[in-house]
Order: sequence, then structure tokens, then C-alpha cells
Amino acid sequence: MNKPAGLTVSGNQFRTVYNALPFNLTKSTQLDALQWPTPVHRLDNQTSGILVIAKTKTAQIELGKQFENQSIQKKYVSIALGNVLNNNPITSPIENKPAETNFEIISTSKSLKFGYLSCLKVAPKTGRTHQIRIHLASIGHPILGDKLYGNSETLQKGKGLFLCALEIKLQHPKTFELLHFKLDIPRKFKTFLIREKRRYNTCN
Repeated sequence: MNKPAGLTVSGNQFRTVYNALPFNLTKSTQLDALQWPTPVHRLDNQTSGILVIAKTKTAQIELGKQFENQSIQKKYVSIALGNVLNNNPITSPIENKPAETNFEIISTSKSLKFGYLSCLKVAPKTGRTHQIRIHLASIGHPILGDKLYGNSETLQKGKGLFLCALEIKLQHPKTFELLHFKLDIPRKFKTFLIREKRRYNTCN
């Protein structure tokens, strides 16, 4: 599914992806069908994009193994503050656990408010909590709209966090066929960068 920003995957609150799934997905006809379709990984509340859901026990177990073995490849798109000059992997540990994030620079543009903005495609090799947000902030380029790892100046009222799970590659849990799902870069990313560029050009 394409999870919207601002929706928690699971937890104690009522408004979660988990609670909404039975009303939006048909139940599997397989013998090991889950009574309640279940997300097999997580996305932060403010992160939008691809979220994988299991409808059967077999799928839940097999996809869980793929995530545990780090054989599933995920890519995100983000807008980070500043002019990112190189795409060296970030390997600083998170909570004393190994963590690695790879990224490539899609574009950089000048901004009146932020100096520069960098649009990045990010591929976390490990799956630590808030990994991308922590790692980009650690090199001085926090994600635009990040309340936790940025500061009050990085927030854009009503815009949220500029981080989206854009691509995922995994093996089908039953046939083991390689599957590749991909979204377009969200419209809000494109329109924000265009507006920032226009503002800069108008004043210079």
C-alpha cells in the first residue's frame, strides 16, 4: 500500500494502518489466511510511501525472514537541508548497533531560507529506528520538516516530513519471484523545490 504521511502503522491509538486494513483489503482465500492483514515492517508516522502487508501466515513469516536477512532492498527520496557534496555511505552506529545508509544526490538547488536544498535517493542497508533521519542529521543535513532531528527553522507549516519510501525489491513469499514496486516522487517534493527555486531567482 501507499501509506500517507501522518498515519501510524500500528500501536495503541485507534487511527492506525493496522486497524484500517480489514476494511480496505479483501481477506485471502488461502487456508493460512490471517484474520487481520498485518504490516510486515514499519514506516515512521510522518513518512509516506510503500508499506508491505501480509494476508497469510506464510507471507508474514517469509517476508519477515527477508527483512531480518536484509535481502529486501528499499529506497527512499528525501529533501535534506544544505548542499550535499558527496555520496559517501554513512556508517555511524545507532544505539550502539551497526547501521549503514547509502544515498545518491538527485539534485541540489539554492534556497533563500535554507541556502541550499538537496534532493536525495536514500538506500538504508540496515533498518534501525529513524535511521535515515538520524544519519542525515549526523552529517549536518537533516531532512526538511524533521521535528526530532532538525530544529524549528527546518519546519514548514502544514508540509510535514519530506521523506518517502519510494521503491522496494523483494521475493514473492510463495513463488520467490523477484518483485519490484516503485512510486513517483511525491508531488509536494517537486512543487516545493520549484517554488524555492522561483523565489531565489526572483530575488537574485
